[in-house]
Order: sequence, then structure tokens, then C-alpha cells
Amino acid sequence: MKKQIKNTFSRRGFIRTSALASGGMLIGFNFLTACKDEVKPPVDIANLNFNDFNAYIKIADNGYVTIFSPNPEIGQGVKTSMPMIVAEELDVPWEHVHVEQAGLDTDKYRGQVAGGSQSIRQNWDVLRQTGATAKQMLVNAAAAKWQIDASEVSAKDGIITSKSGETLGYGDVVKEAAALEVPENVTLKEPKDFKIIGNDALNVDLNKIVTGKPLFGLDYKKDGMLIASVMRPPAFGQTLKGFDDTETRKINGVIDVVQFGDKIAVLAKNTWSAMKGKKVLKANWEDNALESTEKHNELLLGLLNSSEGEVRREDGNVDKAFAEADRIIDRIYESPFLPHNCMEPMNFYADVTSDKIQLAGPIQTPEGTANRVANLLNRAPEEVEVELTRMGGGFGRRLYGDFALEAAEISNKAGKPVKLVYSREDDMNAGIFRPAIKYRISAALKDGKVTGYKLKEAAINSNMYGLIPNFFPAGAIPNLKIESANYQSNITTGAWRAPYTNFLAFAEQSFFDEVAEALNQDPVQLRLDLLDNVDEGADDRIEYSASRMKEVIKLAAEKGDWNNTPEGIYKGFSAYYSHNTHVAEVTEISIQNGKPKVERVTAAVDCGIVINPTGANNQVVGGVLDGIGHAMYGDFTFDAGKPSASNFDTYRLIRMNETPKVAVHFIDSEIAPTGLGEPGLPPAGGAVANAIKAATGKRLLKQPFTKYLAETESEVIG
Repeated sequence: MKKQIKNTFSRRGFIRTSALASGGMLIGFNFLTACKDEVKPPVDIANLNFNDFNAYIKIADNGYVTIFSPNPEIGQGVKTSMPMIVAEELDVPWEHVHVEQAGLDTDKYRGQVAGGSQSIRQNWDVLRQTGATAKQMLVNAAAAKWQIDASEVSAKDGIITSKSGETLGYGDVVKEAAALEVPENVTLKEPKDFKIIGNDALNVDLNKIVTGKPLFGLDYKKDGMLIASVMRPPAFGQTLKGFDDTETRKINGVIDVVQFGDKIAVLAKNTWSAMKGKKVLKANWEDNALESTEKHNELLLGLLNSSEGEVRREDGNVDKAFAEADRIIDRIYESPFLPHNCMEPMNFYADVTSDKIQLAGPIQTPEGTANRVANLLNRAPEEVEVELTRMGGGFGRRLYGDFALEAAEISNKAGKPVKLVYSREDDMNAGIFRPAIKYRISAALKDGKVTGYKLKEAAINSNMYGLIPNFFPAGAIPNLKIESANYQSNITTGAWRAPYTNFLAFAEQSFFDEVAEALNQDPVQLRLDLLDNVDEGADDRIEYSASRMKEVIKLAAEKGDWNNTPEGIYKGFSAYYSHNTHVAEVTEISIQNGKPKVERVTAAVDCGIVINPTGANNQVVGGVLDGIGHAMYGDFTFDAGKPSASNFDTYRLIRMNETPKVAVHFIDSEIAPTGLGEPGLPPAGGAVANAIKAATGKRLLKQPFTKYLAETESEVIG
């Protein structure tokens, strides 16, 4: 039976106009506030924010459809998958759909954010309703034209058909549809009837990407703009005492040198001149509080061993469980800072004039960034316009918009349009980093069972967000305590793909393998047994689904042939829930020239309904490879406030010949979709660590694995 729902938007919230030059119809929604009567040209349905959604459908009189969205495209594929949802319920052929990107418009839209793997999840129902309502209006228009009841009319593939067999294209009735009332109720398709959702679709920007069309921030150009290259303090905790720009101003192409705060911008006609000018700029710096990784390690270990901390979740009687235990396992896991290393370095365009502020570039948080720029320059938010470009990676780095503020401040001081461009060294040394974190995890074992569990987090600057303490193993172990503490540092930290869980999953999943070994149990079976303890529905704080987690564990074990290990191959297992998605992974490694090599990863994923299998597979594979690469090689330290690496010659990333084959299997589901941009990453490190243990006998407690193995190589591989 098809699902009929009542519209959740008012007539004013359903924008309609037939004023298009083509004679077509523009259909759109604003689900938070009614849109103004006068509607500006639509925007693209590219990326949705994870709070609310605005969708626009433009139907031309030839039946072709343009779908717009206000949200940024960060590479997660929502610019393709979001329109697929609308087109499915609109019942128009996907090949008749054109997708475009919008800029920031705070009058029409809110929460224009790309982050948290929430776009599809938050907007699934709204997008479907968007398409279904437009379809019903077209059906009603055709019925009126034929002078029959709408119940005698159906629509499929952009063609409207009457009971007697008469047909009209969508384009034939767009003008009539524009004059009709918005239907009070619409019917949504059953998943079994989907024709677009669940089928592969190419990225809508693919042709432009491979042919080098200007999509990204670094491609953005405006007549008369200058390029800015900025010298920043070379160490965290330093301030600017003074500078000499004599040699800089001699460089051909350099136009000006501008100081703002503790930074100096070199403005030039081109990128080469700007960066060359910065290289010969002489600056004097004053040392203040210069921090080091060595000191951070001492401080974080001190926090783990102290009584300081905030209890995030506590069940049962943990002290009693540990006092009565037959055995206690206690481990400390350690991770370093990490830079984001987006393929496209940070960049942004700004043109600050007395009338308005024009911004353009790759940003995950356009509205928040516009407001910060307005506040910085003491201007009204409505004076700020933001044009969105596609992003060459983000991973959380482009949430913060510090580079956009720099561009705006430079333009304001120079009185000229400016495009700020970071070098790779700028990007790596003056960034916002994944915080260094340590976890202390303990388990109480009694009578062959896990009776108690304690986890304490010690982190630089901030702690795990509020939902994480309610992930597994919450509810699976009767006596459980999760707490956290942090040290406030002047090194800037922030979200990094799958914040906190990117390392926490490794720590916990490695730890549970050690528990399984102590109990003489198969690691997969231990996890299944623990999940059997969860009384689903009894505790509404628990975020994950035990039953769905068990299904991905079983599927990964089956597809990864867990119980059959060929000679020379060693397997590791991991399962984790994050961003509303359940993932399990089986990793296979071999030992090549005395070192572990990841050969294959089998991933099982429950993300609900899969919109675009090609895009979904790419997201999981990307997350797995990112997780493996950073767990194996990612290392970043500070000495007297200075980062240990400034480019890829000194910062190790996974290489092409080190990437394993990744096979992804999705659980068949009719449950609403959940996130995919991040959930494939967290389990990867734990699965690799557990496979390395099987191969070498060595339990890994620190990342990166290669560094830790090298420190104890004689004990491990030998």
C-alpha cells in the first residue's frame, strides 16, 4: 500500500510562479519559514543541511527538470543523491534532470551546512514530499484539463495518463499546475516501487571535474582581484613583533603588504608573485606559551590517572564489579594530532566594499561564516553574500571558515577584491587539527563474562560529543562508566572526519579483541554475545540498534570468510556504530619484507535505504582507506609550538600501492537512510590492529602503527 501523508507546509511555504522565460513552473518549499512572494531564481539541490531543508524544482515546458539545493558539496555526493530522491517521487526520468548549486540565501534557507553525515538522514522525508507534491499538482492540472477526477489520472516517467489512455507530458501542464491549490495530502511511493533510488547514478559534476571545468574554490576568478599569501606565526604561542617588507616589495607583481593582527598578507597580481614575496618577507616573532607533544603526553597521562573528569554515563555499580572480578584488563591507547590535508588547500575570495561584502569559495558553513565576517567587520549580516563552490575535500577543516575571515579582513584593509590562497605548508602548519587524545579502558571479568567496563578520555581542548557515551558497549555491559577530561591548549583543534570515534573505535575494538582472548572466545562471537545483553527499547539513551549491529557483524563475517584463513593471511575484525550507521569490517593482512600489508577489507554496512549505490560504495571505500592510512602512518607532533611536518615529504599518507581491495556489502533495508560520509572510517583502525596482532602477536596501543611497530620491531616481526 502506498503511503499517504499530510503536507507539513503551508500554501505560502509552497512557492509557485509561471514567470519563467521558458513558460515553465518553479516549485519550491521552505519548511521553516514561508518564502517571500517575490522569488529569486532558484538554486541547486546540491547539499542539504542537517537541520532543515529547502528544495526547488523547476519544470520547463519541454518536461525537463532542474533541481536546486542551497547546501555545499563537499565530495560526499549529496548533489547527486538529493535530486535522485526528489526525482523519484516526482516520477521523472533521471536523465531529464539537471542539477545546479546555489549560494547562501538566509531569507530562504537556514542551516546551510555540510557536515556530520546528516544531509540525507535529516531531509529524506522532506525531499520525498517535495517531489510527491509537485507530481500531484501536475496530475491535478491534467485532470482539470481533461475534466475528470484526479483519481482517474496517473503519472509515470514524466508522462501523465488518464484512465481512458490520453497522455500529456509534464511540460504540457506546468502553467495550469502553477495556478492550482497546493494539495493537502500526497502519496509517497513504497520502496519496492523505486526506480531511481537504489540504482547507480554518476556524479552530476563528473564531466566538469574530469574536463577541468571551474568548479572548485581554486578555480574561482574575478576581474581585478589580487592574490593574497599570508605569513603567520611559525609556532603556536608566538606573536608578531615587527617585519621588514623591503625585499618583498621588489618582487615583480607584488602590489602591497598588509598587516592584520599577528599576520602579514602579501598582495600580488598572481599566486607565484604573492608566494615568492612572502618567502623574502622578514619578520620578528616573540615567544609566549610554546607547547610540545612531550609535555602534552605527560599532561594527558596525568589526567587519565587522576580523579579529575566529567562522568558522561554511569550504569550499575562499577566499583563493585571491579572489586569482585576474577581478572581486570587495563590498557591506555594513544593517538597524535592530525592535520586534515584536503587535496585542495584552503582558499577564499572576498570583496569588501561600502555597499556589500561578496564572498566566494569552498566552505562547509556558509551562513555561520557570513555572520562571523559581518561581526568581524562590524557590518549587518544581510550585507554579506556568499557564493558556494565545490570543495576539494573538507573532512571538517572547512567547517571553521577562518580562511574566509582572513580574506575578508585583508580585502577590507587593502580596499581591493582579494583571493586568499594557502600553500600546502600554510595548510598543514596553520590549520585546525584533530586533537591528540588518550583513552584508558578497563574491563572486569568474572565467571567467563564481562561484568564491568570503564573508559576515561583525556583530550586536548575538548571531549567526545554527548551521544558517544551511549554508543556500544552502553547497554551491553551491566556496570559501565564513561568519563572525560581535557587540557586547554593554544594549538587549534576541531572536527576531523568522524570526530573522536575515528580513534575511539580503534581503542575499543582492539580492547574487545583482548577481552575475547582473555575469555578464550572468538572475537566475533564475543561481540554478538554482548549485543544479546542489550534490551532494546528499555533505555532510550542508547543510540545504536543491537539487532542491526548483529546483522552487519554476521554479514561481514560471512562475506569476509571469517572462519577460513588462507596460509600467510591474518584477519582482524571490528564493528562500530557512528553517525546513525552500523558498520562491521574484516581486514586481511600479510607480512611482506617483515612489515604488515593490508591486502583486503570486507565491509558490511547498514545505512538504511541506499540512494545511489555507486556513491554509497565510494563513501565507504574512501572512509576505509582514510581510516587505514591514518592509523598506519599518520603522525604529527609539536615541538616548542612548531609542527613536525609541513608537507607530504615529511608527513606520511597511504600510497597507491598500499591501498587494499575493499568489498562493500549493504544490508537490504526499507528503513530511512542514515549517514555514510564518516561511518566507514572508525572501524578500520581496529580491524587492522587486530589483524596485526594475529600476524605478529603484538597488541598495538598507539597510532601510527608503523611507528609503534618499528620501535619494537625485534619483538614483533623478527
